[in-house]
Amino acid sequence: MFANVLAGVDGRFGGHDASALATRLVAPGGRLTLAHVYPGDGRLRRQTSGPEYETGRQQRGRELLTEARDQVGVSAELRCVKSPSAGRGLHELAERLGIDLLVVGSSRRGIFGRVLLGDDTREALNGAPCAVAIAPAGYAQTAAVIQQIGVAYNGSAESEHAVAVARVLAVQYGARLSACEAVSLPVYAFVGGPVPVNGAIDDLIAVAQKRIEALGGLEPHATYGNVVDELSAYSASLDLLIVGSRSYGPLGRLVHGSTSSQLARAARCPLLVLPRRACVETLEPAAQVASSGAEHGRS
Repeated sequence: MFANVLAGVDGRFGGHDASALATRLVAPGGRLTLAHVYPGDGRLRRQTSGPEYETGRQQRGRELLTEARDQVGVSAELRCVKSPSAGRGLHELAERLGIDLLVVGSSRRGIFGRVLLGDDTREALNGAPCAVAIAPAGYAQTAAVIQQIGVAYNGSAESEHAVAVARVLAVQYGARLSACEAVSLPVYAFVGGPVPVNGAIDDLIAVAQKRIEALGGLEPHATYGNVVDELSAYSASLDLLIVGSRSYGPLGRLVHGSTSSQLARAARCPLLVLPRRACVETLEPAAQVASSGAEHGRS
């Protein structure tokens, strides 16, 4: 799907998880870059500057990147970047290289197999210039072929874009495609209005189910309850969960907002976040890359 992918390698387990996920998401014949960001600029203390520091950090970074590349066993370009923060360094490199997708790992603190946002991960996500994928903790040890792709759907333009991109991915991977809408109590229920009875809840679920069925070509799921909890449970059966984003950068609202922000922390499979512009600008080129790869595989 993505012709030009960048994965952040930090020397911790999250970097291995990011590298493993990046190899799953880069298109056949696509370009994969592994990058390590090390701290330092003119404003930092003396020991983070000078030729000895530069040489040592470049050498250490190169070792980390080579190890990561050897671990995933694929061809990849290696880049060491000096920057005040991991997020800034990855963003600037992504812009210079024209990256379609930035892949980062989760915090290792917390539940194995969950997406948890550590400081470096949050920095990388916030305001990124392209689509972002987050690998759950431990992904490098459990990475499998992408066979089940799901979309968090709510009828918005962003979720419609996510469905469109998911269709391309499903064709490329030969994966099953589904979408899930989690409906919850209407706003009036929290301001003194009547709480829906079982029949009304069933009606809400039925409407959501029909809305997804109308999309065609995917398995519909509709549930009732806390949106984050329901989508998190749904993600446990997936190899990739795709969500759309309202902001120009993919995670402006995802990081600072409510439902999407919580989902970024609670997903139980790799999470792919698509900014609106990425959906429009990369869908057709990605489809062509995927088609070219499929033809190459048949030849």
